[in-house]
Amino acid sequence: MSVKQGPKGGAAAGKSKKMATPGAQEKREDVLQAVILADSFQDRFRPFSLAKPRCLLPIANVPAIEYTLEFLAANGVQEVFIYCGAHSEAIETYVHDSQRYSSRSIINPFSSIEFIRVSDATSVGDFLRDLDKRGLIGGDFILVHGDLVANIELDGALAKHRARREANRDACMTMVLLQVPQEHRALKSRVITPEFIIEPSTGRCLQYEERHPLQSDHYTVLDPALFKYPEFEIHEDLIDCGIDICTPEVLALWSESFDYELPRKNFLHGVLKDWELNGKLIYTEIMETGYAVRANSLAMYECVSRDVLGRWTFPYVPETNFVHGMSYKRVRDGSRLEDGVSISREAKVTGSVIGRSTEVGVGATISRSVIGSRCKIGKNVRIENSYIWDDTVIGDDSWVIRSILAESVEIGKDCRIPEGSLISYKVRIGDGQLLPPNPAPRLSLLQHDGSLAETDSSIVGQGGAGALYEGPIEEDDDESEDGDGTDPAALQNSLIFSLAHLNLSASSISTLASHDEFDSDHEESESRLLRPDSSGASRSRLSSFASDDSAAASSLDAFHSDAVHGLVDALRADDSVDFDSAKLEFMGLRLANNASDSSMRRAIAVAFVRRSSELLGAENGGLEPTKAAEEAFTSKRGAVRFIKEVGVGGDDTSRQSEFALALQKALLAVKGLEATRAGALLAAMLQQLYSLDVLEEEGILAWWGDKRAAENDSLAKIKEKCRVLVEWLENADEEESDEEDSD
Repeated sequence: MSVKQGPKGGAAAGKSKKMATPGAQEKREDVLQAVILADSFQDRFRPFSLAKPRCLLPIANVPAIEYTLEFLAANGVQEVFIYCGAHSEAIETYVHDSQRYSSRSIINPFSSIEFIRVSDATSVGDFLRDLDKRGLIGGDFILVHGDLVANIELDGALAKHRARREANRDACMTMVLLQVPQEHRALKSRVITPEFIIEPSTGRCLQYEERHPLQSDHYTVLDPALFKYPEFEIHEDLIDCGIDICTPEVLALWSESFDYELPRKNFLHGVLKDWELNGKLIYTEIMETGYAVRANSLAMYECVSRDVLGRWTFPYVPETNFVHGMSYKRVRDGSRLEDGVSISREAKVTGSVIGRSTEVGVGATISRSVIGSRCKIGKNVRIENSYIWDDTVIGDDSWVIRSILAESVEIGKDCRIPEGSLISYKVRIGDGQLLPPNPAPRLSLLQHDGSLAETDSSIVGQGGAGALYEGPIEEDDDESEDGDGTDPAALQNSLIFSLAHLNLSASSISTLASHDEFDSDHEESESRLLRPDSSGASRSRLSSFASDDSAAASSLDAFHSDAVHGLVDALRADDSVDFDSAKLEFMGLRLANNASDSSMRRAIAVAFVRRSSELLGAENGGLEPTKAAEEAFTSKRGAVRFIKEVGVGGDDTSRQSEFALALQKALLAVKGLEATRAGALLAAMLQQLYSLDVLEEEGILAWWGDKRAAENDSLAKIKEKCRVLVEWLENADEEESDEEDSD
């Protein structure tokens, strides 16, 4: 295994690039090579990345780079070049000491792994320009990042790439993109929305743009040159896997433009924009099956970790023990435990991963979390949706909710770690400390420049160590476009997506016009194909010049699908976890898509109607409408409060009436549910909401008098089944009025 110094200040400084011999060139063309970018030049993972590189941070107790290397090995890569920047020695030491990837290992799947340092690189562009100078690449190579988790097969994409290259030497790159499964909503709730404009017949990428929530304008301006193509598609429904199959000409393009720093925002956008000048063609390969996602932000780190627990990444899951030395076994309640784990009989562990030699005390509850090796979890500790790394100690009666605790953290007794907390290496928190929930704290022993921070006892308590980390937010986002001067990287430095800390005015975020969103056009996602009409002109619901209305419709489609699936999954979950996590995810989706109040109302109504309808079925117990409605609303702690505060949004009669109408129209859309049965369920749901003080009689009566509730025969049939409830409410109101008059 060799280590090569970069030309800027390194051992090779001042030397000219060596020309490869024809024999070596021919040999390398038959060898599939890969380049791993192990430094992202970002601060999204601070304070953790101050002490350790992102590619070595654990995902389900496995360093991220292990997933990347396994992916490359599974796809036949033979030679690997790892470009290191910060923490290069740590990366080299980890691979060198690996029992699988060490140069001494007989089970190493690669013929060679070389590390390349570029000491003064400031961007990915510097890495790739340096790679071009070295002349190490002799043929096609796969370019990936060190935070990639993927199980897809590239055989088909490689074959198509080679065929295009043989037919046209200007075909220089193929981007691998992932079609998001309908049920896999979490992958789409990201800050940056990439927009790929693709010629469907060839897969050629014609234009690339991106949007984020801080832009004042949420529409896409298409290059007029696109309209010379018979058809093209606008895709906002694709995950950019960060997997590029490249020819050496790609590196030459980087070298020709020293302004390029970022792979998508600069390089891809620029090459496509100037393709008539450079003559190079870039293609896409859209994968419909498999998994390929970068853990490139804290929110995506959480998403990928959950996907590993959910087996989306199979065979790269704990119980397959794909990393040498792992010993995980699947146990009841969906958990995976490694050898030496000690769990008290009175403790409860569900849907979690626990590493070697960890101890869990009496009365502790751990749900949907990852616990590292050699951790000590005290008595009556509560851990939910959190990521606890190796050698961490959590004292008795403490709570950790949706947070990340790095290695060797010590939490005292009776502490409260609120949602979104980031606690870095070796921080100590004294007994009885309640960390502030808003904003969620980031605690570290180091300042942003790497120097030691002065301990703040008001935060970490007596005997504690650490302070609030307040690093500068830099414009380091590799998938960003600063539309209005506000850096979207600020949205990716926390575990929980939020705009609250940015103090944005309402005018800085575009809003969606309120309209009746139950039109048939919105019942399912709209097609993004642009097809010629009878006159030969290309038309689409996602118009070429993407008016605010069409952009809003696209955003609403994405929000509605993701939000409904998230809420229904939370209602179905067989656990005792309250509804707060589902609420946080829902509100994050709302912010990411700028969804209106009516959009939220519709999604919530559809989710609870879908769950209630499921409970009517024989496979779910065949409950009567009254019991089905009660189960849907009350089985999860906090669900009723969520409906009242978010779905209805207050005590206003018109809001209550709109929510009742949303429930009615959602029931109409349930397949296989006849109108009379739907009406009985609606009556039961309205009665439950009335009993739970979510809807008042004025709100229900206002819905009854709304013409929209009977605008067609099907709605009228559903409404009629509620007559008895309405008459009872009217009589009760009259009796109450008579009593008041008598008094």
